[in-house]
Amino acid sequence: MKPVDALLAVLRDEGVDKVFGNPGTTELPLLDALVDAPDIDYVLGVQEGSVVAMADGYARMTGRPAFVNLHVAAGLANGLVGLLNAGRSRTPLVVTAGQQDRRHLVEDPMLAGDLVGIAGPVVKQAFDVQHAHDLPVLLRRAFRLAVRPPAGPVFLSLPMDLLAETTDVDLPARSVIAPPAPAGGLAEAAALLAGAHNPAIVAGDGVGRDDAVAELVAVAEALGATTFHQPMNDGVCFPTTHPLHAGVLDPVNARVREALAGHDVVFVVGCHAFTPHHYTPGGAIPDGTRVLQLDSDPAEPGRTFPVDLGLTGGVKPSLDRLARLLHGRVPDAAARLDVIARRHEARWTELDRAARAARGPAPLDPLAVAHAIATGLPPDAVLVEEAITTGAQLRRVLRQTRPRSYVHTVGGGLGSGIGAAVGARMGAPHRPVVAVLGDGCTLFGLQGLWSAARYRVPVTFLVMNNGEYRTLKETLDSWGSRATRVGEYAGLDLGELDFTRAAGFFGVAAIRAGHTDDVVDAVARSAHLDAPLLVDVPITGHTRRGTR
Repeated sequence: MKPVDALLAVLRDEGVDKVFGNPGTTELPLLDALVDAPDIDYVLGVQEGSVVAMADGYARMTGRPAFVNLHVAAGLANGLVGLLNAGRSRTPLVVTAGQQDRRHLVEDPMLAGDLVGIAGPVVKQAFDVQHAHDLPVLLRRAFRLAVRPPAGPVFLSLPMDLLAETTDVDLPARSVIAPPAPAGGLAEAAALLAGAHNPAIVAGDGVGRDDAVAELVAVAEALGATTFHQPMNDGVCFPTTHPLHAGVLDPVNARVREALAGHDVVFVVGCHAFTPHHYTPGGAIPDGTRVLQLDSDPAEPGRTFPVDLGLTGGVKPSLDRLARLLHGRVPDAAARLDVIARRHEARWTELDRAARAARGPAPLDPLAVAHAIATGLPPDAVLVEEAITTGAQLRRVLRQTRPRSYVHTVGGGLGSGIGAAVGARMGAPHRPVVAVLGDGCTLFGLQGLWSAARYRVPVTFLVMNNGEYRTLKETLDSWGSRATRVGEYAGLDLGELDFTRAAGFFGVAAIRAGHTDDVVDAVARSAHLDAPLLVDVPITGHTRRGTR
């Protein structure tokens, strides 16, 4: 079997049916081989950031590694922001980039570069494939590494002449790996939790990734525990409609500490620390609070804050066993749930009232827009969020129960939203997908609309358009900055932008929302789209403190 045929055989074995890429000369042997591989589609993106984002969204929906093919050093460099996001969000990707022909690398040819050196800092591992017989073995290794906790992207550099070789290579069989086992120490964990007077749970993204939401609900109900989503959560890790749900923790240690105050035992599950954004002195855990931490990554328990008991094992089987151990051991669990439920309902009623009162004509209030989106969202929809100001409001009002229904990245690399939404719809073709995007984020990833139009991917793109970096102005205000005092902010204004015209350039239908009711209607229609739609949503801009 030739090297390029072995590559395709491994992809088939690993469940890959799409190659996300942007090609160049070094990828021609692969593209030529794909002509005779109708079971593997090549999904073209016109910029590598969009390519990696599409693969990320696809991997999250399918639950298996996505395959990415980039072009030489420059293409890899363009894709680095997506690899950074995938690493922080624990998305399994196998990423290749074509290297120049090895026979003249000594001459420093055009397009050549240190691919392994470029990729190394943002991937789990990078391989420089130099021998044809190593290619199938290293591909198998890459797919295994991509899913091993903590999941993430793995990179391979593939010289174009290696893929063009006619050398006969062996194809190693796909290994069968046993699923992760429950953690040890669960009996001790159950005793610690059952003895708590006021327990709390922090549901991390590892819960959603491991499809362990139902098991965590069982644990929370057995305890009657207040349950928070981790700061800046990347998915649905606990039903936001559940009476024990207390919202999303802020990504600031001081506010996390304030939210957890009064809880004598905190159970942190599948959470990479607390991913703080703005610095505040002190840690996230209140003094005197006992901490129990469960994660599939053995490096996580005790990594950032001391724990009274750290558990390592499969999140889903561990929570399942823990729920069984806790069943019936906390007599006042139902009473606790009732008290927390009343607080939950009161909080939601007040928020609903405020959001409905803010509805009206454009420019629209961010809370009112978020509420309109949540109101119109079809029950089975996937929401992709990359809107910093409106996104914070969305986390407050979304009523989601199904895992893999919310897609965000804590990686911080802007421009992923459009591509991630396209990939998510490709990975879950029977679920409506709605992308909520900031105007600045949209500009970073605008090229993704080309792929949406090319493949007629029915995604509703909502662009929150206020013509500025509002969150940065608000941060400066909180600092009491010079800019706040004089009312001028350097480099934070985008000006008036018409995203319907940008959509038209790529061949995407577009409308402009004139009222919050238009947003509700557009989101509700996402269940019936047969092609992409962009909605330009004018929202209110920054208002300096002390002004109207």
